[in-house]
Amino acid sequence: MRKSVIVLEFNELSPSLMDKFIGQGRLPNFARLRDQSAVYTTDAEEAAPNLEPWIQWVTVHTGLGFEQHGVFELDRGVDLNAPRIWDLVSAAGGSAFVCGSMNPGYLPGLRGAIVPDPWSTRAAPYPERTFDTYYDYVRRNVQEHSREKSPVSPQDHLKFLAFMLNHGLSWKTISRTVSQLASERGGKFRWRRATILDRLQWDVFSHYWRRHRPTYATFFLNSTAHFQHYYWRNLQPELFALKPAAGEQAEYENAVLFGYQSMDQLAGECLQMAGPDTAIVLCSALSQQPCVAWEEKGGKVSYRPHDFDALLRWAGVSGAWRSAPIMSEQFHLYFSDAASAADAARKLESIEVGEINGEKAMLARCEGNQIYAGCKLFHQVNESDRIVCRETGAEARFFDLFYRISGMKSGMHHPDGILWISQSAKEARKPGGRISLRRVMPMLLDLVGVPVPVESTEVPASRS
Repeated sequence: MRKSVIVLEFNELSPSLMDKFIGQGRLPNFARLRDQSAVYTTDAEEAAPNLEPWIQWVTVHTGLGFEQHGVFELDRGVDLNAPRIWDLVSAAGGSAFVCGSMNPGYLPGLRGAIVPDPWSTRAAPYPERTFDTYYDYVRRNVQEHSREKSPVSPQDHLKFLAFMLNHGLSWKTISRTVSQLASERGGKFRWRRATILDRLQWDVFSHYWRRHRPTYATFFLNSTAHFQHYYWRNLQPELFALKPAAGEQAEYENAVLFGYQSMDQLAGECLQMAGPDTAIVLCSALSQQPCVAWEEKGGKVSYRPHDFDALLRWAGVSGAWRSAPIMSEQFHLYFSDAASAADAARKLESIEVGEINGEKAMLARCEGNQIYAGCKLFHQVNESDRIVCRETGAEARFFDLFYRISGMKSGMHHPDGILWISQSAKEARKPGGRISLRRVMPMLLDLVGVPVPVESTEVPASRS
């Protein structure tokens, strides 16, 4: 092993915004990291609908393009029978800590620990019971962040606090949390809570890293990606036909910059923590750009069921199932058998908005006994609109079963991504050019000193 590596997986940061904010002097720590790094722009080599972070991060971790790994949905990475970077480091005698990486999987015998992304329902923390309290708390806060009522009880808060007190909770995080709660008086700035979860994750990550010094470690954050999706309109209102109202602009004008600055602070703490034998890598996998295609339709919005189980009962679905939210409007359904899942998918896909020749309201993609579902309406729905399940004849007001997720999307995915690989504080910045995202995995393995097995570039078989 030549070096230990920390990969800051800061999802969907934009190369153009990064350069702009650094040029304005707003991101001193990112500027420092960039100036001592080989600087690349990665190309995901995909377009929508295959340009999604849960696809591109699998490419980063395996070196396989989408046409090879075939992982199209979030929470399906566990089905991929292919070695990730951390598997290969472990097999070579090193150790790994995977903290929040998106759509992860791992092979038996991994030396180290894994905290999956908070949208996973099938991947669990490893080793067993090590991070269960932390992971369960964060997952529920992230998956249900769009609800007005928190899904977390006072007992859950206390249990989580006890975990954090033993796993690195810092005074800086405590101070930021108190300041955040104080800033929410009057009902504003609640959206900033996402950066408090970032700090909590950093405390857990840095605590583990200092104690175990893994050879290869990842630290994943998504908050700024979320800010870009919903607040790019406020960052550059001149690009959009639908202008934000004055009150909205006052609250969200600097939301995207706030996200970049919050991550800049964590990058600075990482630079301070890492010694000369640890290389820091910044990787975004893909990025975002302004989304103006929906302006003439009133803007892009999304909807989610108030209660997944209530929606299924209304649609006439019978039997036993388990529901699990994912991102935004999406959710998973798990049935005891394939026939029950197929019946449920058929009923969900028959739901329409409008009593005669209505518009299809639901996506329900069935695979075995599992359904990947979500509301497929992204335009404004009227308060009086009704929905009908064509399979059963059930009718209801749309908003009796669904609610609109707060905000209007104004950022969309772009295939360009950031890749900075730190060299040495004494070395000048090195422009590395444009590379395929598939090259990231072998470059990181080379940094650690682990050879890339020939078989890792071949098409893997999915797990049965």
